[in-house]
Formats: sequence, C-alpha cells, structure tokens
Amino acid sequence: MSDNDPHPLNLFNSLTREIEEYQPVHPGEARVYTCGPTVYNYQHIGNMRAYIFADLLGRTLSWKSYRLTHIINITDVGHLTSDADDGDDKMEKAALTSGKSAWDIAKYYTDAYWADIDRLNIRQPAKWSIATDHVDEMIEFAKGIADKHCYELESGLYFDTSTVPDYGRLARATTDDGEGRIDAVAGKRHQTDFAIWRKTPAGETRQMEWDSPWGKGAPGWHLECSQMSMKYLGERFDIHTGGIDHREIHHPNEIAQNQAHNACDHSGANIWMHNNFLIDRQGKMSKSTGDFLRLQILVDKGIHPLAYRLMCLQAHYRSELEFSWENALAALTRLKRILIGVEKLLTKTEGEKASIEHPRLLEFRQKFDSAICDDLNSPKCLPILEDLLNQKKLPADQRLSLLEDFDAVLGLNLLSLSRKDLRISPASVSISADEIEAKLNKRHQAKVEKNFAAADVIRDELSAKGVELMDGDPLRWEWEITI
Repeated sequence: MSDNDPHPLNLFNSLTREIEEYQPVHPGEARVYTCGPTVYNYQHIGNMRAYIFADLLGRTLSWKSYRLTHIINITDVGHLTSDADDGDDKMEKAALTSGKSAWDIAKYYTDAYWADIDRLNIRQPAKWSIATDHVDEMIEFAKGIADKHCYELESGLYFDTSTVPDYGRLARATTDDGEGRIDAVAGKRHQTDFAIWRKTPAGETRQMEWDSPWGKGAPGWHLECSQMSMKYLGERFDIHTGGIDHREIHHPNEIAQNQAHNACDHSGANIWMHNNFLIDRQGKMSKSTGDFLRLQILVDKGIHPLAYRLMCLQAHYRSELEFSWENALAALTRLKRILIGVEKLLTKTEGEKASIEHPRLLEFRQKFDSAICDDLNSPKCLPILEDLLNQKKLPADQRLSLLEDFDAVLGLNLLSLSRKDLRISPASVSISADEIEAKLNKRHQAKVEKNFAAADVIRDELSAKGVELMDGDPLRWEWEITI
C-alpha cells in the first residue's frame, strides 16, 4: 500500500458475513478464482454482471499493488440442468437439441463469451481453465477423498456431507431441510450429499464421458472447481468469487471437497465473495425461458456494451440491480457526458505540463481510494471521477493522469473511447452512416444558400429514421434511441 493509496482494502466475506481487511496468503500477492460460465448457450447480461464484478475486484487488487493471479474456469462438462443432482448435463442436452456435437457447442459459446468479455473491457485472467482439459486430474482428486468421504450408488460416486465439519455454513443451511433446491436421489445417505462422479446410465452413451474407477461417466460440476482452483492457486488461496446463487449449493459443495482433500477445516479460499442478481421484472434473466437478454440484444438496440458496464458500476455489487431499458439508456447518457468531459480535458492538455502535483489531486486520489477500498464501492467512485473532470482550475495534465488511474480500476476505457464510438446503429434502422453524412452535407449546403425550408425537410427525414441532429456539435448527429 502506497502513501497515495493509504486505506486498507476491506471486503465482505460471505463465509463470515462480515467486512474483513484483505490479508494475502502470500505477501504482496492476490490469488483469485472466479466461477466461469457453462458454455451451452450465450451468456445473459445477468451472467456478465458477475464477470464485471470479478474484473472490478481484480483491477482494485492491482490498484493496491498486489501481484494478481486470476483464474476463470470454463464449464464444458458436468453442469446439470439443475444446480443439484437431477436432470441432464447441460452440454449433452444442448447437443441433443441442436444436432451438433457437445464439443462444437462448447467451442462456439466459449468464443461468444470471450467476445462479450472483450466488449465489456474485462481484463484477461492469468488462465482460462477448461474443465475437459482436467478430467484425469479430477479423477485423481476424487480417488484421494473417496475412501473417507464418498460412497458409490448405481448413478455415481457421492460425497457424504456428514464427513466434514459444519457443512453448508456458507449458505447458512444447517439442516437437510435448509438445502431446499437439492432433490432426493434414491440411496443417498443425506439430502445434502452430492455427486462428484456421474456414471453414464446403462445402455446409454454420452458424447463426453471418461473411464474411471466408478465406471464410465463424467465429473460433477462441483468437483471441477475444487480441482482447478487448487491446482493453479494452491490449497489455500485468497479469494473465490461467483454469483450469489452459487452461495447456496455449488460453493458449499466446493468447500466440503476442499476440506476433504486438504484434511482440514479450511474452506480453500480465505474470502468468498458473491455478486447479487440482476433483476428484470419481465423475467428475461433466465436462459431456461429460451428468450433472454444478452449483450448483443443491447447492442442491437443501440446501447454500447460499456454503457452496460457503467450501469453495473452504478450499483454496489452486493445489491440487487434492476434492469430496464430506461436504466440502460440513462447509463448511456451518463457515459456520453463523462466522455464530453474527457474530450475537453484532452484538448486542454496539449502542450501543458505542470511540474509539481497539485495538493487537491492527492485529496481526490485518497477519496477514490477510500471508496474503492470500502468493499469495492464503485457507486461512490463514479461521482469522484466526474467531480475531477469538472475541476477546471486544476492542471489539466495532472487531472488527465489521475483520471487514467481511476479508469484503470473502473475499466470504462475513457481515454480510448469516444462519443462517436457510442453512436451504434440500432438493428431496426434503415439508413447507413454514410447516407446520413451525405444528407447532412446537403442540409449544410441548403443552409448556406439560405434554403431553410429544404434544410428543415432533410432534418425531418432524418428524424423519422431515428437520427438526432446536433447543430453546433462537431459530432453533428447520433441515433435517437427509443425503446
């Protein structure tokens, strides 16, 4: 921690339900594991909120000068159609529905997810850990805990949750009835027991299956995260993140496996962090409906992906965030206003260079540091950034330098993004940017010739096609987005 960033980093630990000061397992390091997507379909924008949150965490750890190792897994096998032990493997089901191979589906939707990661300016992790690349190691992991902690049924190898202390403390579920989303499986000793290896049913063949001591089959979803997190980060690492829905079943099961593997009570990660849900009152946050909101749909409406990132940053990660088109458009407008300030600042810094840092800038840095160290309080950080842009009496080059530091945390790409980049054509429009420019040139000539009636006709034509003219602005026009 530097003198300029003096506040300790405090984070909410879901395991203790308390704010705790970050204390690295390895001095000067930050080792973070994030539960990644199951790549059987596109990711909806609620899924992507989890990765914006994890990116904000990683950027904050970098801001605090920790050497970050961030691992995100890709689940291309093992995740069932429920979070418990019933239903089909999501990848196998998608393959059956589409007529494509599970491997092809995994590649297609992994690439689509990575494209969304890029569009949201989410930094690349140290490694994308692909589940199917680690199945042999998962089998070895399971073999190491099977004798003391597991039992075999006709359907697979199950973990006995009574063999580890305080199972479910992350979810605060202390009885079998507490885990309401786990359905009964014939032969299970306890309702909370879960499969770590699922056998291929007799007479069936799966596209993704491997030989194991418990028969041909596939690993459970929970097993992969335990094995991969500890492989790349160690048996005890710093932070594990995921959506709040993981807090109820998936992460308690990971913790149980970690305890069994490590032969101790420790959960594997020191801090478990969970972002809250993105809520859509129209019910478009679930892929099970077949009609869900994904990032491309926002783009098709003319909303830049970084406006969605800003929308997420406007709410604390532990708060529910309601999605509406009005909220998305408001975030787009706010991003435009910030970029206007940045563009003005860039013009003022040309040739300017102040030799001594202004003391007010240190105050801004410390205020920002205090906010982001308060459990990643990005809603407090944004007004500090906007206030910095408005401080016209402070040296422009120093404001720009500090703005760049702030944006390294928030990830809005403010020094590379322009208002013109935000001018995305909605998919429903029937006019191209070149056609608009041609009409604007005609309108300009009409005004030069004082043919204001003709100029008004062109304005009305463009307005009817969703084009908003901005006389006196160098940008000249943008789409008038109506939802």
